[in-house]
Amino acid sequence: QFPFGRRLPCDIYWHGVSFHDNDIFSGQVNKFPGMTEMVRKITLSRAVRTMQDLFPLEYNFYPRSWILPEEFPLFVAEVRMMKDSDPSWKPTFIVKPDGGCQGDGIYLIKDPSDIRLTGSIQSRPAVVQEYICKPLLVDKLKFDIRLYVLLKSLEPLEIYIAKDGLSRFCTEPYQEPTLKNLHQVFMHLTNYSLNIHSGNFIHSDNVNTGSKRTFSSILCRLSSRGADVKKLWSDIISLVIKTIIALTPELKVYYQSDIPAGKPGPTCFQILGFDILLMKNLKPMLLEVNANPSMRIEHEQELSPGVFENVPSPVDEEVKVAVIRDTLRLVDPQKKKRKDVQQHIESCKSKINIRYNYFMCYRCQTLEHVSEANEELLDAGPADRREYGTTRSPEAGLPSLCLKQVFPKYAKQFNYLRLVDRVAALFIRFLGVKGTTKLGPTGFRTFVRNCKLSNSNFSMASVDILYIDITRRWNSMGIDHKESGMCLQAFVEAFFCLAQKKYKSLPLHEQVKSLIDFCEYHLAALDEKRLVCGRG
Repeated sequence: QFPFGRRLPCDIYWHGVSFHDNDIFSGQVNKFPGMTEMVRKITLSRAVRTMQDLFPLEYNFYPRSWILPEEFPLFVAEVRMMKDSDPSWKPTFIVKPDGGCQGDGIYLIKDPSDIRLTGSIQSRPAVVQEYICKPLLVDKLKFDIRLYVLLKSLEPLEIYIAKDGLSRFCTEPYQEPTLKNLHQVFMHLTNYSLNIHSGNFIHSDNVNTGSKRTFSSILCRLSSRGADVKKLWSDIISLVIKTIIALTPELKVYYQSDIPAGKPGPTCFQILGFDILLMKNLKPMLLEVNANPSMRIEHEQELSPGVFENVPSPVDEEVKVAVIRDTLRLVDPQKKKRKDVQQHIESCKSKINIRYNYFMCYRCQTLEHVSEANEELLDAGPADRREYGTTRSPEAGLPSLCLKQVFPKYAKQFNYLRLVDRVAALFIRFLGVKGTTKLGPTGFRTFVRNCKLSNSNFSMASVDILYIDITRRWNSMGIDHKESGMCLQAFVEAFFCLAQKKYKSLPLHEQVKSLIDFCEYHLAALDEKRLVCGRG
């Protein structure tokens, strides 16, 4: 550990909190810039909502959400409207502080008037969501799933999911919410950090019992009851990929700001904790994403009043050790070197075979080619030959990988969803100054002009008004005041407006796709023209 940094460069840096824990310029770091900000409850809700606007059916795994305080009037109006249209609807809502963690500050309400607006919500923004009243129960208890996801690369996008996770249980039998039991956190909230303080919490050495179990033990139990576990896994994989697709556009803006293209800098990877709740019908619902999931493999046990000791947790150890070990195996820089050496050796062998066949066909030729190829093989060095020859590779004694690649493996099924990624690429192109995350008025005008979006019905004066209106509104929401200008979310809103103006009769996702194609076509033509002029 180097709490004050380290002068000598490393292959891999393992930061405790964020990308900015230390200034590094090479190697790989286990955090992406901007990830902590992106998975906060409000930012995540906004990112998923954008995708719900485009693809409502594909993103129905996230509960209906409102952002407080700015959307409180909208929340009140929509709930009143839904109750008027369906008098039998008796909803429950869950209020989650934006920066909260470990269940801190979460509470349940039955009516918008129950929200605690007195001061705290102004200073501590929150998300209010429709509460999932019919969760799947095991042993009459509500539980959630913590799944570990490795985002190995942003460009190209590469995602792995751990084959096992943790199931974290409430400690009081579940009942549907009523005014009498709303306050019973041990019944409604699955957070481990809350339930561990319950007298009913069970620490178990068995992965199949207790208040924390492996997800695989739950799957076995479901399978024995005839549940379609294969479909459940498929739905979970789909949820993870779609969520990361919602997050990547803004992550790319943060990434280019901290690690500008063409400048030396580290590459990034990150282990994320996905918290998922299963409904009674086995539909997975996303609760939240954690940028710094706990990797503790022990828990505190009170020996006597005020005296604690750390006791190993077999369940945590089984899941988390495998995740860390296999993350390091996947990002191991030596692995690529070994792979390159192996490919070099195989290439040399194929050259030898080709040249030997050539020699056999034309006996009049000399053995010169074969001897050259043999020399090339020898040049690979004894260590390289030994590793891929008679002795085992360094990974031969390790278990098979617990991390399963899901992207780009299933890219064909999900690439049509990556529209906002393409909008973000346009945004980044026109940022101008490297290291910035906001678009100035000149950059926005240049975008409109270069993409040929202005015409007699949409003048450059109208462009300026659109820029000012949307930027002012987003800035009033308290979105990052460190820089002035238009943030990515504001640009996406402006882009959607332009798409709806230009392609009135199409659904929103087709409008947006058509405008992206239109912009990319004109920018490609402009690049080609500049290239020709440059050659001239």
